[in-house]
Amino acid sequence: MKNFLATVIVVAILIAGVIEWGFAAFNAPGPAAPQGTETIVVIKPGSGTHGATEALVKAGVVLRGGIFEIGVHVLSPKAALKAGEYAIPSHASMHEVMNILVAGKSIQHKVTLAEGLTSQMVYDIVKADKVLKGSAGAVPAEGTLLPETYLFQRGETRAHLIAKMKAAQTAVIDALWERRAEALPIKSKEEALILASIVEKETGIPSERAHIASVFMNRLRIGMKLQSDPTIIYGITKGYPIGRRINRSEIEAATPYNTYVIPALPPEPICNPGKDAIAAVLNPIESKDLYFVADGSGGHVFAETVEEQTKHVAAWRKIHIGEGR
Repeated sequence: MKNFLATVIVVAILIAGVIEWGFAAFNAPGPAAPQGTETIVVIKPGSGTHGATEALVKAGVVLRGGIFEIGVHVLSPKAALKAGEYAIPSHASMHEVMNILVAGKSIQHKVTLAEGLTSQMVYDIVKADKVLKGSAGAVPAEGTLLPETYLFQRGETRAHLIAKMKAAQTAVIDALWERRAEALPIKSKEEALILASIVEKETGIPSERAHIASVFMNRLRIGMKLQSDPTIIYGITKGYPIGRRINRSEIEAATPYNTYVIPALPPEPICNPGKDAIAAVLNPIESKDLYFVADGSGGHVFAETVEEQTKHVAAWRKIHIGEGR
């Protein structure tokens, strides 16, 4: 009996020693990154603990896969290691690596879409991104994508990201439409997006958007043509820079988008307007202005009458000529 008890005690001591050693190894600093301060590891969906461990060992961030798996099962039995792309810090312990994967703190990639891009331009950006995968599908309808910065993880599909852009634009127009001013001369969300796309292309100065929207609203109320240069350009290049002045023949050319010719709004947006441009259209300032022209400093000057506008245009032409344009 004494021998048996002695054996049990020895075994218990050995087990305790192994546990203590394993715990120490699990919390000890890990290997240095081969290059820089971190190592990139991709854990594929469906890997499970064993597959994730193999990926970590292969990447060199975990040296003892068996201890790592045991540690995960003991310390985090109900929390799965999440798939994703991870930046594991140099010398991260196995415990720290486990916490990173359990929390799903994966690398967030991003794509930023500026206001005023056309759907084709957005489509091309998404299609060219090397982190996204899969087909982007068909080019979305103009005006249906919200300009914004979108975060995504490696492996997300192009089609899914574009779907998020559509959903975001729908959410914005739905919310702003409910808070629109009364008695606007636009009758639908679609018309709001069309006019917002024109406002977006007319100015890059946020404080001017609601004023320019007011001018266009005033024109629509009296049946006056919008006469917006960006609509001419869209009819010629589909929104790409024309790289020169607009010709007189192009101003007079009858395209579906040319608001110097058509009596009201174009049939669809001429770009993807941002939230602020949509808000400006649905809540424009109150004014009697019917005209605006560039002021030479990047902004615009506004006028109620043809006479005022003529003076402003003459001043702009003087600046324009003085700059040798």
